[in-house]
Amino acid sequence: MSELPKAFNIAKDDKPAGPIHRFAHVAMNAGFEILIAGQEAEYARQAAAAAFEEFDRLHNELSRFDPASDVSRLSALGAGQSIHVGLATLECLKVAAQVSAETGGAFDATVGSLMACWRNKDKSPRIPSEEELAAARARTGMHLLDIREETHAVGVKVDGVKIDLGAIGKGFAVDQMVAILRGWSISTALIHGGHSSVMAIGSQPGKSGWIVSLGDLESRGESMGTVRLIDRSLSGSAAPKTDQHIMDPRTGRPAAGNLATWALADSATLTDCLSTAFLVMSPGEVEEYCKRHPETAGMLIAKDSSGRRILRFGKWEP
Repeated sequence: MSELPKAFNIAKDDKPAGPIHRFAHVAMNAGFEILIAGQEAEYARQAAAAAFEEFDRLHNELSRFDPASDVSRLSALGAGQSIHVGLATLECLKVAAQVSAETGGAFDATVGSLMACWRNKDKSPRIPSEEELAAARARTGMHLLDIREETHAVGVKVDGVKIDLGAIGKGFAVDQMVAILRGWSISTALIHGGHSSVMAIGSQPGKSGWIVSLGDLESRGESMGTVRLIDRSLSGSAAPKTDQHIMDPRTGRPAAGNLATWALADSATLTDCLSTAFLVMSPGEVEEYCKRHPETAGMLIAKDSSGRRILRFGKWEP
């Protein structure tokens, strides 16, 4: 996969109102970072280490590349079979099912077969035949999962269902890291995963929030303004024409139309899903979603015959 421009950057502040401790960690092919303010350095380091330890545990449970993970075991099931899964996997699939229903299927955690259909073994893009595409679509859809919350069991209804939590895993990990930091009584922090999902805890001391600079996902290095985060999450996604890594589950084909999207909400798990879903939704569909969910905001870079347009829906703080 080609390297994508950053969805956001931490805005530079020439006069920080106190020390900010930064801690980094690499996993899920991305750099994760925690910024903690208002704490003694060693205590902040220990809290960040606990959060990163939880992240590593989640990575092992959710990774499709680990044959022992819940995701890999689910993808190996045949029709009618089921397994018991961990709480993280269950929660991710529950949120994925909810977002799928609320976006008309624009988000789907069962796109693994579609992803494989459009790639060669070396991950280079390919164009499948109509027969291959039809077969992959028959194995795609959240309705093909049997999620039993009371027993922590998940089953599949047809052969060949492939789970991919790549569009929700980073956000879920960020939310769980936030929970760990709150457990350490950290009230002022910022956590991001690969500059694609970020969650703010409280406000930077002496400031009116954490200021994040929005990166132009179509033009590297450009800025599209800033957003102020207080106990909120921001996620961004892009669909470059050279990289078919975002699928429209409704058509079975790579995303087309929107060049980049952002989602703003109270949960990184949710914004991670929505920034992906918004990529394949029309501007009208995104606008309608934000009207139905006033706690959520969306932004699109759309391009059509009239040129490039930047569209914002919902409430965006300056």
